[in-house]
Amino acid sequence: MRAAVYRRFGSADVVSVEEIPTPKPGPEEVLIRVLASTVSAADHRARSHDIPKGLGLLAGVGLGFFQPRRRVLGMDAAGVVEAVGEKITRFTPGDEVIAMLGAKFGGHAEFARIGRDGPITAKPANLGFAESVALVFGGITARAFLNRTDIHPGTRVLVNGASGAVGTAAVQLATDLGAHVTAVCAARNAGLVTALGADRVIDYESSDFTTEPDTYDVIMDCVGNASFDRVQQLITPGGALLAVITDLNGLLRAKSRTRTSGKLVSASGVDCRTEDLRFLVGLAEQGGLRPVIDRSYDLSEIVAAHRFVDAGHKRGSVVLRIAGPA
Repeated sequence: MRAAVYRRFGSADVVSVEEIPTPKPGPEEVLIRVLASTVSAADHRARSHDIPKGLGLLAGVGLGFFQPRRRVLGMDAAGVVEAVGEKITRFTPGDEVIAMLGAKFGGHAEFARIGRDGPITAKPANLGFAESVALVFGGITARAFLNRTDIHPGTRVLVNGASGAVGTAAVQLATDLGAHVTAVCAARNAGLVTALGADRVIDYESSDFTTEPDTYDVIMDCVGNASFDRVQQLITPGGALLAVITDLNGLLRAKSRTRTSGKLVSASGVDCRTEDLRFLVGLAEQGGLRPVIDRSYDLSEIVAAHRFVDAGHKRGSVVLRIAGPA
């Protein structure tokens, strides 16, 4: 099969399309013929080893220290079930699915495997494969963090980094729950996040939201520059900081800050669940969650796709078309 492979850490140029063996599903695995994946910020960090401060050792355990442990990136996939193991009863060949491969990666290839207990479900009936896969990485991450606190009609939520894959999903999911959403992003993306449901937009290039008098029940940081020390005065009593991206200091001090402040500081990783994928699919089919795609690339254009993501200004998702129309 064709796959985008990297054998050392570095710039986008370390990735190339190669022929590698096609995986075979084990007894409890599903083999997906991948039609679309995304090139995410997580792929950028894994490939470049651009890791938040202090987390190099921890990241090395999962990604590798001197060379990649897993040579095919891609944390999500949309496609058609090619084959199933003998113990799989929930899927049959021909089923159209989406899956979150997570830290095992593997989506940037013509075929990918996932265990039967992994997050995989039928894709939205009203969306194509490219649109469907654009919901997965950002949607499952945003939902996992938002579920850690109580969001209801009238809750004031600020999403820092509202125009990225996680941010655009967070704006929509919070809006669906009835929250009043403030989006922090560049001015050029104000129209996008407003269309997704944001009630107010702060242009980070001209204003620093941390110096404004407004307070919020929940701050969701998708950028990594809104530490608890920097934003704690903006969080209402009993509120929450959801740190999607943080450094070692933020990770280690999250529990103690929660105890001493009475405000939830959540910085742990995402537990990817099938039930969350199903929720996203249902919401998408009802029109409450729409994919945001900045650009799409063919697998042969993988280097250009990585370069675009490396620039750090993508809106929503960058889709990678693996084979044929997606």
